[in-house]
Amino acid sequence: MFIWRSAGLFMIDQVVNYHYEEIIMQRRTLLKSTLAASAAGIAASAGLLMPGPVLALYPGAAFEAKEDATALSAAVGAGSYEFSDKIEIRAPDIAENGAVVPVSVSSSLPDVESISLLAQANATPLVASFNLHGSQAFISTRIKMGKTGTVLAVVKSGGRLYAAEREVKVTIGGCGG
Repeated sequence: MFIWRSAGLFMIDQVVNYHYEEIIMQRRTLLKSTLAASAAGIAASAGLLMPGPVLALYPGAAFEAKEDATALSAAVGAGSYEFSDKIEIRAPDIAENGAVVPVSVSSSLPDVESISLLAQANATPLVASFNLHGSQAFISTRIKMGKTGTVLAVVKSGGRLYAAEREVKVTIGGCGG
């Protein structure tokens, strides 16, 4: 009898030790993660963790340019383009709200590298530029137009620029006037 009790107590002791070690490991993990989070918070507040190098390159000169050719040169490397019927722009004829004009562009040109959108009546005409290396030549977005004007889509394909345009009338309140 004594042997059975001893064996039973031994097994209970193993189970208790196992749970005790598991609790200690969870406590150690909690302390390590708390210490790591605290160190990261202190480093961030001290300015040691700066997100600048992680951010994508922003072509500020392109989006601040006042002329179409200057904006295109800064965005895609060239300012001259030729019109093509292989580019389709879908945009409303009359936009009720110039702050959110839906525009989509698709192209059947081969090897499309980028698509840029310009609202020529805006003070800074370049409103969007998409790099599409190896993907489908289709974009859909909403742009801001200050007043009635032409939306120009410029597609870079095979190192050359092709364009299509569409007139969009911007109204206040959608009255058409």
